Amino acid sequence: MSNAVQLDDVWTDRILDSVKGLEYGSVQIIVHDGRIVQIERTERKRFDAFAQSHNRPQAVKPKAR
Repeated sequence: MSNAVQLDDVWTDRILDSVKGLEYGSVQIIVHDGRIVQIERTERKRFDAFAQSHNRPQAVKPKAR
């Protein structure tokens, strides 16, 4: 028989802190024997390739002598 997970204010705050500010990614909660033992946060940064290619500085060519 398994133990049900019990959440207290400390774990609730930790989970909310992990999710706060996350735009792309995941939060994984690891549970052993009905106890939360770990929270993993994986954050992804997405960049628009089209916008990057049009906003990057151009290479400066040396002046001819």
